[in-house]
Amino acid sequence: MKNILFTCLVLLLVSCYNQNKPNKPDNLISKDKMVSVIIDMSMYSSAKGVNKKILENNGVKLQELIFKKHNIDSAQFANSNYYYTYHTEDYEVIYKQVRDSLTKLKAEYTALDKIESEQKKINDSIKQSKLKNNNLMEAPLETALNKKNRFTPVKSN
Repeated sequence: MKNILFTCLVLLLVSCYNQNKPNKPDNLISKDKMVSVIIDMSMYSSAKGVNKKILENNGVKLQELIFKKHNIDSAQFANSNYYYTYHTEDYEVIYKQVRDSLTKLKAEYTALDKIESEQKKINDSIKQSKLKNNNLMEAPLETALNKKNRFTPVKSN
C-alpha cells in the first residue's frame, strides 16, 4: 500500500513538473485534516478491496462517506491535493504522518486480533470441557437405562 501511494505521488509530481505552481486554494484543507482524510481513504480502500460485493450490494459509497465525515467535498479535496503535490515538503510531512499512523493502527489491530484469538481458544476449550463432562455424566445414566430395558419382566399366567 505504501509503495502504491509513493508511486502515485512520484508520477503525479513528474507529470506536472513543467506546469505553473497552483495558487493556494481559499478552502485549502489543513495538513492535519489531510492526514486524517488520507488515512481514512487508505483504510476504506482496503475494506473495499476485501468486501467489495458487500459494499456494492448495500449501496455504500466510501469516498462520499469520507468527505461527509470530514465535512469536505471532492473538489475541495482535489484542489488541496493538487496544491500539496507542488509543495513537496508539506506533502512529505503529510505522508509521513499517514504512514506512521497506519503502522500504529496495524500494530494495534494485530495485537487486538491476537487477544481475540487467544480468548476464542480459551472459550473453545471451555466448551469442549463442558461437552466432555456432560458426556461422562450421561454415560452411566444411559448404561443404566440400557440395562433396565434389556431385562423385561416375565409375565406370569
